[in-house]
Amino acid sequence: MRWLRRLLGGRRVQLDPGRQQALLHDVQSRYGSHARIRFNDQVEALTGSLDSDDGLVVAARIVSQVADEAHVDLQAQAQEIHRRTGRRLLVHRRNYRPLWKEAGPALRWPLFALPCGFHPYAQVAAAVTVVGSRAPRLDRVTDPTPVLTRVFEVLDLTTAGWEYGRVRVDTDAATLADRLISSAGQVLLAMDDPPRLPPAVRELMRRNNTVAVHDPAGPRAVGGINLGARMREEFLV
Repeated sequence: MRWLRRLLGGRRVQLDPGRQQALLHDVQSRYGSHARIRFNDQVEALTGSLDSDDGLVVAARIVSQVADEAHVDLQAQAQEIHRRTGRRLLVHRRNYRPLWKEAGPALRWPLFALPCGFHPYAQVAAAVTVVGSRAPRLDRVTDPTPVLTRVFEVLDLTTAGWEYGRVRVDTDAATLADRLISSAGQVLLAMDDPPRLPPAVRELMRRNNTVAVHDPAGPRAVGGINLGARMREEFLV
């Protein structure tokens, strides 16, 4: 593995597991839906506190944990639907869109209520921002490929939630999607041998429609986001 050879053969990276655990505890306890500050302000504070190699490890861990827990949640939902109705639903992590297309109204979007307590518009948005901004350092602290895979999973879940899961597209939701796209593009650019884009991303890149973005506090549309255009801008380089 090229990232491991670079990690072992290059200048030693000084990581502090105790510091990482302290950062993770701070991220979990001080931020999220219970914090009395705007999500954007939380993201700004969090990205500052995670601006280090240890912070990058924590950010990658947050993204991976959120993706893992969302997958477990969707599997449990699919099993419950099968128990109640007899319908068998396939849950594929590489492409969640077929699942949502088939069972969208029966599914609950998992990212608002994960066991870890990380909020998509606070801790998750901050974590993916750190992963992207420090992408050139990612292969010094971990294997970047699984991290990128998890970023794409969260992006898939986010966009499918908009389209099929009744998730309201407000400025916080649009900011999360934009950060996910930007961060994935930064990681791809930093990789020597980037993987192929996942099916959900390739499907959305073929589109050119603009989704209305609303004020979080009211029904008024305040702008729009063209996911296909943003993805082509970041990934077709």
